[in-house]
Amino acid sequence: MNISTLIGLVGCFGMVGLGIITGGSGLVTFYDLPSILIVVLGSYFGLFTFGSIADTIGVFGTIGLTFKPVSFNEKGLIQTLMSMSEKARREGLLALEEMLDDLDDEFIKKGLRLVVDGTDAEIVRTLMETELGQMQERHITKIKIVNMWGTLAPGLGMLGTVIGLIGMLKNLEDKSALGPNMAVALITTLYGSMVANLIMIPISGKLQAMDATESKVKEMAIEGVLSIQAGDNPRILGMKLLTYLNPIERAALEKELLKD
Repeated sequence: MNISTLIGLVGCFGMVGLGIITGGSGLVTFYDLPSILIVVLGSYFGLFTFGSIADTIGVFGTIGLTFKPVSFNEKGLIQTLMSMSEKARREGLLALEEMLDDLDDEFIKKGLRLVVDGTDAEIVRTLMETELGQMQERHITKIKIVNMWGTLAPGLGMLGTVIGLIGMLKNLEDKSALGPNMAVALITTLYGSMVANLIMIPISGKLQAMDATESKVKEMAIEGVLSIQAGDNPRILGMKLLTYLNPIERAALEKELLKD
């Protein structure tokens, strides 16, 4: 479980609920089924118009990714590539073939297999960067769906407000209808804002951060594979890969990975 996502959502909704309670209103007052239908389901079905059926249905899986623990193990990646660099320099590139089956990272495995097969460095770079680009394209498509849900929800909230106001104005003589229509008018705006600002916008930002981190790790892998092919010293390879990390992570790993 990615605890930060859970803390964020529980904290946001908790503070809203606490504000409602301390303001003298009950939570039940802010429950309105027509408003939920208009905002949540209305904005969701709007996604079918925006994207494909598969991407729209898959949006829940995309959101679910932010609840899973994420670790790209940059340290392990650098250690693995440095170890392979040392073996390649000592025994030759063909010696890496016996290590490929033990690799869990398919991206690195494909790159190193090209290297072992004697593929030109520029072709290796092009193929690996193309795969990276396709991964980013898939991520962007999924993030756009989440972004669009965050865009549509407030709009549907305003639409619900208009529906409630119209119903209220057409039935001014019926005092019993004023309350329900005014509730739909106001609560739909609240729901739209909550869906967008408490859920979709933060989750979209987290997905973008995850994409950036995974892309960085893939770029590290490309640099590492090409360094191995070029016969770089393992320390040089390590220094290259450490530049992708932030200063704090870099300082912590330099002492361990680049020690004599």
